[in-house]
Amino acid sequence: VQLQASGGGLVQAGDSLRLSCAASGRTFSSYTVGWFRQAPGKEREFVQAISWSGGTTYYADSVKGRFTISRDNAENTVYLQMNSLKSEDTAVYYCAATTAAWGGSTPRNYAYWGRGTLVTVSS
Repeated sequence: VQLQASGGGLVQAGDSLRLSCAASGRTFSSYTVGWFRQAPGKEREFVQAISWSGGTTYYADSVKGRFTISRDNAENTVYLQMNSLKSEDTAVYYCAATTAAWGGSTPRNYAYWGRGTLVTVSS
């Protein structure tokens, strides 16, 4: 599967953005998908993940109550709705996928990665 993240941009603190992760491949609906981010000079960190059916989601404490992951398997797309953005959310955001039953928060569990999209939040 090939992944492409989009929707990043420059926003002010408190604003919202919705990122999209578009996938190719007929079996995308069977993949667990995760969003990760990497700020300059920092390691890649987990943001949120969603199971193949959308029935299970998992999120990092840092985005609890602000970010929501969802998916539309008919459109081969996973979304990350980001509200109440903070300057510390500034990073390149990546989507990743795995055929495992659940990928969790560990980047190495995800075999497929798309190019990132930059989110910059000004304070």
